[in-house]
Amino acid sequence: MNYSYKGKILISTPDISGDIFSRSVVLVIEHNEQGAFGLILNKKNSQMSDKFKDMFEFKIEVYDGGPVENDKVFFIVKGKKVTEHFIEITPDFYLTEDIENIISAVLNSELSINDVKIFSGYSGWTSMQLDEEIQRKMWTVVDVYNLDYTLPNDQTLWKSIMQNLGGEYLLWANSPEDISLN
Repeated sequence: MNYSYKGKILISTPDISGDIFSRSVVLVIEHNEQGAFGLILNKKNSQMSDKFKDMFEFKIEVYDGGPVENDKVFFIVKGKKVTEHFIEITPDFYLTEDIENIISAVLNSELSINDVKIFSGYSGWTSMQLDEEIQRKMWTVVDVYNLDYTLPNDQTLWKSIMQNLGGEYLLWANSPEDISLN
């Protein structure tokens, strides 16, 4: 491996259809010789959202981070570090699994719920697997600057990024979800 995709955004191509990665936008948190770890930013999980609504006593969105270990919960947080256990994504954002400190900080108004995005599970790749998928053009790697990872995103994020890439990506952005219908 000569290059790390850490901090990059993966945009699934229309070739990936029918699974959780269809029209997904993935933030790569870690990428090294052992493999890669990321979170899908634009797939909501209504079942987990209902569970967290009961915990917080107000509506909150939980996202499918990926198909691996759906019983694990991850948080991307903007701003104030309320835990010592985190991975810095950028100077403004960090990732943590510290559910106790995050929930406590939100309930005690130390942290706004708008500055937290919750994920169930994650996306993982074994050694060289992500590199191979990129070579097979299953993913487009994008440098996205000024993206707020805590915003409530849906499928419009995938389409918006595709449109901004222009060219053939503009065609993909406007293709039907089931490309066999095209």
